[in-house]
Amino acid sequence: MKAPRRLALLVAALVLMPVVAREAGAGAPTDQLRNNVDRVLRLVSDRVLKEPGRTKERRKEVRKIADDFFAFDETAKRSLGRHWRDRTPAERQEFVQLFSDLLERSYLTKIELYGGEKIQYVGETIDGEAATVKTKILTKQESEIPVDYRMMKRGEKWVVYDVVIEGVSLISNYRTQFNKIIQTSSFQELVRKIKAKDSELTDEDGKVKRTSQRSGS
Repeated sequence: MKAPRRLALLVAALVLMPVVAREAGAGAPTDQLRNNVDRVLRLVSDRVLKEPGRTKERRKEVRKIADDFFAFDETAKRSLGRHWRDRTPAERQEFVQLFSDLLERSYLTKIELYGGEKIQYVGETIDGEAATVKTKILTKQESEIPVDYRMMKRGEKWVVYDVVIEGVSLISNYRTQFNKIIQTSSFQELVRKIKAKDSELTDEDGKVKRTSQRSGS
């Protein structure tokens, strides 16, 4: 289950240097998104949390922030598409947890790989309880990558449920993959594959840590 390489920029869009002017007329969706980007930026810039052995703690704190403004449950539901309605409450709960962990390990744990780029907030549209915040990532190579955040209102908060990078939707990408697996096999096989991928990413993370420890000894 490989997402397009550009979707990895989801991480960058969460934490890149927000050196931009405060646009006049920006509404609540943009303001709330920017505030959470700033929170993540402060966290990953914390010198104490950058110390060796604090990786797990740092990523745990990033996940807390992501949980606060990213609607993982809605992303999981929409990624499963029409197959969601056939799932039992227990299956739905398990799938949301597995999918959230997959996104975390695939993207949020790679925050350390990004730095130096900038993000600009270029506009927003609001339609009732839905909104889209348009941004651009300015890379070190002086290219621009459009990143749109699709948001929904929950109570007084605006939360992200989808990210569209260069026209490629995170949800649409996963929905295509998940639908293919379910149609050619079963929902149970999809769950098995997600668990296997999560285990693979966990092992890769462990190898990185062990290599770092040996290098420092």
